[in-house]
Amino acid sequence: MITTRPATLDRARDAVEPALRHAVERLSPELQLPASYHLGWTDAAGKPVEGGAGKGVRGALALLSAEAVGADAAVAVPAAVAIELVHNFSLVHDDVIDHDVERRHRPTVWAVYGVDAAVIAGDSLLTLAFQVLLDPMAPNGAAAASALAVATQGMIAGQALDMAYERRAAVSVDECLAMEAGKTAALLGCAASLGAISAGADDRAVGALRRYGEHVGLAFQAVDDVLGIWGRAEVTGKPVGSDLRANKKSLPISAALARSNGGGARLRGLLEAAATDERAVAEASDLIESWHGRADAEALARTHLDAALGALDTAALVPEAARELADLARFVVERDS
Repeated sequence: MITTRPATLDRARDAVEPALRHAVERLSPELQLPASYHLGWTDAAGKPVEGGAGKGVRGALALLSAEAVGADAAVAVPAAVAIELVHNFSLVHDDVIDHDVERRHRPTVWAVYGVDAAVIAGDSLLTLAFQVLLDPMAPNGAAAASALAVATQGMIAGQALDMAYERRAAVSVDECLAMEAGKTAALLGCAASLGAISAGADDRAVGALRRYGEHVGLAFQAVDDVLGIWGRAEVTGKPVGSDLRANKKSLPISAALARSNGGGARLRGLLEAAATDERAVAEASDLIESWHGRADAEALARTHLDAALGALDTAALVPEAARELADLARFVVERDS
């Protein structure tokens, strides 16, 4: 069981962050300020601070996928930078859409600089990702950019479904999983194969790594959905029950409604009230758990973890890199933030 942060993530951060900082320096000063703040490199005034934002899972996947097909990790650094830029673009915009005022234990970009600045900063991170991949020095950049564009479109389509579902009284488990396949799994599938694409790997290896990443993405999102209701604020950096206040139709909620035996109206009423009523948040949380929404989401996370590990066995990958990919998948499912 993987209960601590894998050393792979620290190794990947050491390799990727200097290139990521160099890429962000290409932005205009007005865009560098909110981008650097979001990435955890500066405070709101632009003064450097210690540490950095996020786990760097997607960048690590890109490096490991290159190593898994026998290439040097350095081949995948542009891919790792690009995937991290796209991921962070989505976070900046998600915070605007969800009206979240806190991420990673400090105010979100829009809460500090305003909505207009956050939107344009997110746009700059997205376009910068493709500039990085299409640089003449980036290995197999056109193929990598094409794969990233497809995944990004899938992620945006998933976000559109997520927004549409907020206006619906109920969403089935299958509909929820389809949304999460776009919103989260598409980009993680791309991350897990982008380094192999950069290395010029064959279709079988790229496909196996993409399937691994997609299943990791579905497991990751299932865990995220659990944390969005029951996660501890001091660990996740978000208030307890944040997804309930936002009326998200996440996996535990969909699973609970599927088991409600005609009692779904009560839960739907609580979710409608949760935006302004803390008692409704607490009652909805208890009801979802009593109807096995939490247990079902956790079981689905484990199912997709097993499928991710199985996908690694369908191609001839470098054993050490495959082991690290497996460890990283287990960490994703067992994390608490």
